[in-house]
Amino acid sequence: MVRVVCTGLGRTGTNSIKAALERLGYGPCLHAVDLFANPRLIRPLLGAIESGSADWDEVLAGYESFVGGPVSTRWRELAEYYPEAKVIHTIRDPERWLGSIQETLFRRRQRMSSLPGRTAVLLSSMLGTDYAPMVKLLQTTLESQTFKSPAEQTRERAIELFKAHTNEVVETIPASRLLIFDVKSGWEPLCKFLDVPMPAEPFPRMNDRAEYAKSGLGTAVPLLLRRTR
Repeated sequence: MVRVVCTGLGRTGTNSIKAALERLGYGPCLHAVDLFANPRLIRPLLGAIESGSADWDEVLAGYESFVGGPVSTRWRELAEYYPEAKVIHTIRDPERWLGSIQETLFRRRQRMSSLPGRTAVLLSSMLGTDYAPMVKLLQTTLESQTFKSPAEQTRERAIELFKAHTNEVVETIPASRLLIFDVKSGWEPLCKFLDVPMPAEPFPRMNDRAEYAKSGLGTAVPLLLRRTR
């Protein structure tokens, strides 16, 4: 049963809040990186996100929280589906967020859209392996969470959309149920909101741009050879 719904966009400290929630007993916490190790989730999640509705208890079985894409693209639906779940919205300085997006998620999209990337998708589709549905899931997530067209990737428009997303969450979720959270704030506001003891160890700081570049999240190539049903 999901107990925490996270609504922040990618590159707002999602890996750090995943680690923090799991440390506080709200795990496993589903993040896009988990799909590479657990590809059985790819097709159910893609179907749920494309259809706009799902038996989320079945799709998210075994998880107590989720953060970032692809699941958080359906944050409204999930906040209603799990009315007792608390909602955490991660934020970040918009300029720094945009710089991080350009260096990570946008570059991933460029690789997927390149000739080798398109060829890999075609090959995967022919073989029925996990790569093609994974690429579709990642592309759908990126378009849902950020920008659907190059025209929306201007600095001004990007920051406008980033702020609008936060405003939409604030207007939708009751204040008593919502925490607006910057991972720089550390354990105290998070633990107070969840009403749990504060750990003695430092708050996790994970997945900066350099770490992203060498992480498994940067490539889905192994999925070319894997076929999970």
